[in-house]
Amino acid sequence: MLNLGEELTLRVDRRILLFTPLSEVWFYISMNRRNFKNVLVVSIGFLSLFTAYGGLQSLQSSLNAEEGMGVASLSVVYASIIISSMFLPPLMIKNLGCKWTIVVSMACYVSYSFGNLYPGWYTLIPTSAILGLGGSPLWSAKCTYLTISGNLQASIDGKKGSDVINSYFGIFFFIFQSSAVWGNLMSSLIFGQNSNKTSISEEMLQYCGANVCDVTLSTTTTPKPEQELVHILVGCYIGVGILAMIIVAVFLDNIDQEQTRQFRGNREPFCQTFLATFSLLKDRRLLMLIPLTMYSGFEQSFLSGEYTKNYVTCALGIHYVGYAMICFGATNSVCSFAFGKLAKYTGRAPLLFLAALTNLSCILALLFWKPDPDQMPLFFVFPALWGMADAIWQTQTNALYGVLFPRAKEAAFANYRMWESLGFVIAFAYSTFICLETKLYILLSVLLLTAVTYPVVEYAENKNPTPPIEEGIYSNNKEAKEGGSTFIIAEISL
Repeated sequence: MLNLGEELTLRVDRRILLFTPLSEVWFYISMNRRNFKNVLVVSIGFLSLFTAYGGLQSLQSSLNAEEGMGVASLSVVYASIIISSMFLPPLMIKNLGCKWTIVVSMACYVSYSFGNLYPGWYTLIPTSAILGLGGSPLWSAKCTYLTISGNLQASIDGKKGSDVINSYFGIFFFIFQSSAVWGNLMSSLIFGQNSNKTSISEEMLQYCGANVCDVTLSTTTTPKPEQELVHILVGCYIGVGILAMIIVAVFLDNIDQEQTRQFRGNREPFCQTFLATFSLLKDRRLLMLIPLTMYSGFEQSFLSGEYTKNYVTCALGIHYVGYAMICFGATNSVCSFAFGKLAKYTGRAPLLFLAALTNLSCILALLFWKPDPDQMPLFFVFPALWGMADAIWQTQTNALYGVLFPRAKEAAFANYRMWESLGFVIAFAYSTFICLETKLYILLSVLLLTAVTYPVVEYAENKNPTPPIEEGIYSNNKEAKEGGSTFIIAEISL
């Protein structure tokens, strides 16, 4: 007979947990709410931040087309991310903690929006470099934070850590990827008020798509929106970027505060922290993941840099770019959530195979499709399919890094950003020099290489699974120390 004043039966996940005393129940419930709340705060913060940056990135190849300035600025962004990936994430995360690393890095992103108020080589390039320096710490801190939260929740629920981490990344990308909807909706609605809109002539349509190669063709044939509208749009982007910083600074819990304090009190040698990103390259699994990670950069840069310019802007006008990218963002968001849940039942490999097959079909179709305004639905079908595939690449690759390298998360996710950014840099660097058809063949080649190297990693992991992180490694929270008694887990057949 249970003493109801001291013990409470709680059914969770087909288990019955018996707590003594009652304070343990509230600890369990509060930790569940706290971890989920933190995932939502991180997700909403990134949603606000990338509503601005995602919208700007989609427009750079069209809005700042003079001398390839927009694409050049994106090249600088990702080149700078590569440099920052080499040393900044471990240093910042270990010294500042995940929360404040995210806030500082967000400020770097906001600076890029200020640079777009009066775009020029002397404003875009420096702010692009600043954004890049904050890019790798931002994403590494986010991935580390979600991995810590997932492992914490898994230890509380008695679940497999990889399943909870997958679920958290699915929730994150479900919310985050919708930023493409809101950022591009803002640009399309604002630029839709433009009085400079002109119809696309048959002569101009000849230079759209992959069938014709003329890399010397000026991209300024499509009229730019009025400068006042550009200022309004960028001003809105600055506002939502600052809002993202406030949300994270005020509402996100500092769950790794104790580890940060210990690191500052007992510092590792600078060289050891500096080289942490490169030291992980000794792991053959990471080396085999490089093509998969770089492909993520190639495929994203193609859609935002090439598809928007050579298909949408060329055949329909710049005010349609936002609507096309909304299709990408909407399907990406919904599929991120769905595949994050589905991965628990199917595993990673079938989902990644689906993404590869989808991208392969789109690449082959884009090689032969001649864009025509009379075929309006096709302009939105391609980004929608691309969004579904990208949802798988993002959720499963991020989760895979968290599962394979649970004890070197900062260095692992720094490597992820470094190699993904290298894919961006290469793609943006050759953007103005080679034919679109050649770019599609390069994209196809990297995809095929990924199809060869990724199964090797999956086979090795299935043969020798990575041990999960030790329970309680992050249980330095105040609440955990204040619990009076341990709780008893009783497995009961239901």
